[in-house]
Amino acid sequence: MDGTTRMQYWQDLLNSLGSSMIKTPRLLLSRWDDRHRKAFASMHADPDVMADLGGPIDQSESYLKFERYCAAQREHGVSRWAVEDSSGAFVGYAGVMPRLSKGHPLGAHFEVGWRFARAAWGYGYATESAKAALHHAIRDVGLSEIVSYTSPDNRRSQAVMARLNLIRDPSRDFTLRTSTGQQWQGLVWVVPLGL
Repeated sequence: MDGTTRMQYWQDLLNSLGSSMIKTPRLLLSRWDDRHRKAFASMHADPDVMADLGGPIDQSESYLKFERYCAAQREHGVSRWAVEDSSGAFVGYAGVMPRLSKGHPLGAHFEVGWRFARAAWGYGYATESAKAALHHAIRDVGLSEIVSYTSPDNRRSQAVMARLNLIRDPSRDFTLRTSTGQQWQGLVWVVPLGL
């Protein structure tokens, strides 16, 4: 499929699906389906990708996460979106996830986040896709407060937060245990009103 045909395919698909997809200049954010499952698990098995979250997770845990993202999209209208490049390849995810467990240190909240395959780092995909996902969550879904958090060592995500103009809120920083049992510190940023 040549470039013109590929772009027409995506445009036709967008027109037929409405808000189930978000297009940016270089990326397509789409709802999850089974074609994303293997690449999703492969990304979570990469030690570089998972370094700030206690290390890789196995395929079964990754598939459970995948199902949570699918359920959140169905039930709340927001979740992480599967992010594909212009060739249609899965490169990662970005979006606003409902965190509705009262057991979380922040209580129930909505959190913008992203994760990309190692080969997709350094191209600005996290900023581009997170910005589009935030606009959808605020303008189309009507969310009024969204936070973001990362570990103190994750300078890449902190740089994305700065490019998104998020506001650092140290009063909300927290510590929790990861699925691997390690202690994890979260530094919190808040999405400014009117983004």
